[in-house]
Amino acid sequence: MRRIHCLNNISKVGLDALPGHYEVTDDLKIADAILVRSAKMHDMELPDSMLAVARAGAGVNNIPLDTLKERGIVVFNTPGANANAVKELTLAGLLMSVRNVYEGMRWIDANRMDQDLEKSIEKAKKAYAGSEISGKTIGILGLGQIGLKLADACLSLGMDVVGYDAFLSRLDSTLFPKGLRVVDTPEELFQASHVISLNLPLNEHTKHTIDHQAFGLMNDHTILLNFARGGLVDDEALAKAIEAKRIARYVTDFPNPKTANMEGVLAIPHLGASSKEAEDNCARMAAHQVVDYIENGNIRHSVNFPDLDGGKPGDHGRLSVLYRTSANVFESVHEEIRKNTETTQVINKEKGDVGYCLFDTKESLGHMLIQTIASFEGVIRIRRIK
Repeated sequence: MRRIHCLNNISKVGLDALPGHYEVTDDLKIADAILVRSAKMHDMELPDSMLAVARAGAGVNNIPLDTLKERGIVVFNTPGANANAVKELTLAGLLMSVRNVYEGMRWIDANRMDQDLEKSIEKAKKAYAGSEISGKTIGILGLGQIGLKLADACLSLGMDVVGYDAFLSRLDSTLFPKGLRVVDTPEELFQASHVISLNLPLNEHTKHTIDHQAFGLMNDHTILLNFARGGLVDDEALAKAIEAKRIARYVTDFPNPKTANMEGVLAIPHLGASSKEAEDNCARMAAHQVVDYIENGNIRHSVNFPDLDGGKPGDHGRLSVLYRTSANVFESVHEEIRKNTETTQVINKEKGDVGYCLFDTKESLGHMLIQTIASFEGVIRIRRIK
């Protein structure tokens, strides 16, 4: 019996995707894997039985990636599973901001008891006149699955779309919607856009991507959409940009005490992925990832180890090894296995300072051999899958 511990409420659709020999347990100490959404894990103590953590969502700031990597615990996320939900809310934020919908609705709320409301509306509505997005240019910073869906939608709405991605060479340009114009630098995107959407992960390289210098390159009255992560924007620089009317509206799904009290900020309470469909999709994908790793040793969409797909094990043995690339681990393990049995499939992938390899063998490997390999310098974790 395999045991899964949930740190947040996980969609029943995802839990129903677990095989019959899996059970959800409230006891973290006996769990083989964790399913998590937003719960903070940095101060958690995980048992030695823990093999994997799957985040039912894209961002992994709540998970101690390096610590888990050192322990050989694979961390997954679910990119794309909530992309449509985030795209739709981004569009809602854009339309609300350009048409002053929120302010108009607040006026209605404040005047709801007016017996001459219809007449009062006709007098008041001119204060909330907005503009249309057709013909305007939106710059999309980050061309992942959300960014590309947003680009396609904005093109359909008559907008001009420019995009930038720091890892453009890794992307499949055949998936880019027709009409998307890719620029070479963020600076070009800032200067060309009436609206800017942030679609980046938050990490040490992207924190405060939008700072004083970035705001200085933007056009006056720019609308900035942030449905990615709050830390992408420097709050102090934002306040000055709003005061200088460089930013007409900042629409964020990640408000904090500073931004929630700024004039010109439309704050949404982190609803980007909060649709039933997105929660179901993320939970289902996370469950499948965990099961495929535990049962078959396959890794798909890991954020701390390389992805590797060896299919399902054959009729004999399968061994998985997580290791540090600083040591000559793969060659040493391969040689040790060849001394004892014939291999039918060998796959090895590396990512930064860690690697992962699968060995399919004619015979299931014995305990003593596994113990020998486990003692090799650089081996983080070894597991006999079959």
